[in-house]
Parts: sequence; structure tokens; C-alpha cells
Amino acid sequence: MSFELPQLKYAHDALAPHIDEQTMKIHHGKHHQGYTNKLNAAIDGTDMKGKTIENILMNLDMDNKAVRNNGGGFYNHSLFWEVMSPDGGGEPTGELLSAINSAFGSFADFKSKFSSAAGGQFGSGWAWLCVHKGGNVDVCSTPNQDNPLMPGVGCGGTPILGLDVWEHAYYLNYQNRRPDYVEAFFNVINWDEVSRRYAENK
Repeated sequence: MSFELPQLKYAHDALAPHIDEQTMKIHHGKHHQGYTNKLNAAIDGTDMKGKTIENILMNLDMDNKAVRNNGGGFYNHSLFWEVMSPDGGGEPTGELLSAINSAFGSFADFKSKFSSAAGGQFGSGWAWLCVHKGGNVDVCSTPNQDNPLMPGVGCGGTPILGLDVWEHAYYLNYQNRRPDYVEAFFNVINWDEVSRRYAENK
């Protein structure tokens, strides 16, 4: 069975003004569709076909650039759409907030560290909040379409929140103002979904 582009759970303009409609249409319908198509082509006829994307990435030969780039792109964007919502923003609650406070001292300190990871990623890449077995969380970043599931990226755990800092994710609206885009992202984070992923993977 081939991978399919996941449908958005909200309209393309639903995250505006933080993320604009045109960016969403291009990002989801063109970029993510492209990663999906190229991933399917890269695994066709191999023993990866029929496996979950998580299994593929965790057992990846990192020299396989086609699967690394397009499998990462497929997985990363699939998570990205899910952790945003028109009703997002604010702060997490419950176990996730406790884990964040334990790891970073406060939600404000977490936000600062996550924003630094996103803003400081040279060139294209992602910032992540990850959970480790036992419930500890940490923040890291990866270049290009790498993610914490892949071997040897120096950024372990299971990603439960990811922010795309490729220019195609924000340039139409923010141009070179990546920090403004990172700040805007906090207005659309779906903390209920992030909390669900935390509970599922801790």
C-alpha cells in the first residue's frame, strides 16, 4: 500500500493571519504532495514497501538520500499539520505541562529554548519537542527533512511537536523574518494533540 497525502482537518485559511491561506495551499498541496509521491517511488520494489513510515525512518540507511529526504518530508509534514489548529495557542496543561516545567523550569523558558532552536537552525530544517521513554522531554533541531526518529541525528526520542523552518513554510507572509513566524506559530499550536502524543509515547 502506498502512502497518501493526509487531508487537513481545517480549511487552508483557518490558521490566518498567523499562517496565510496561499502558503498553506502551496505547502500542503504541492510540497507535501511532492514528498509523498517521491517517497512512494523510492520504496517501490523494496522491502520498505508496506511498512509504517515510523518503521522505515527508525531503520533507515542514512545514505539512502531519496528515502531520507522524502520519507522525512512525508512524516514531518504529517505531524506538522496535526499539531496546529485554528483553536490553538495558549499553554499545555496536565502531564505535558509538568514535564515541560520539569525539563525547562517554566513554559516561558521552554518557549524561549524552542524558539532559539527554530531561529538558530542554519538554512532549512525543523525544531522539535521530543518525549523519551519515562516521560522526559527535550528540544532540538535537525537540518533539511531529518527528524529525531532517524538513527544518528543526535536528537533522540519521539517528536510530539515540530516546526518547519524551511523558507517555503513562511516566506510569502514573513519574508526573511523567521523570528516573527516562530512567534506566530505559538498562536496555533494544538496543545491537546501534543499532549495526546506525549501520553502515547512517554
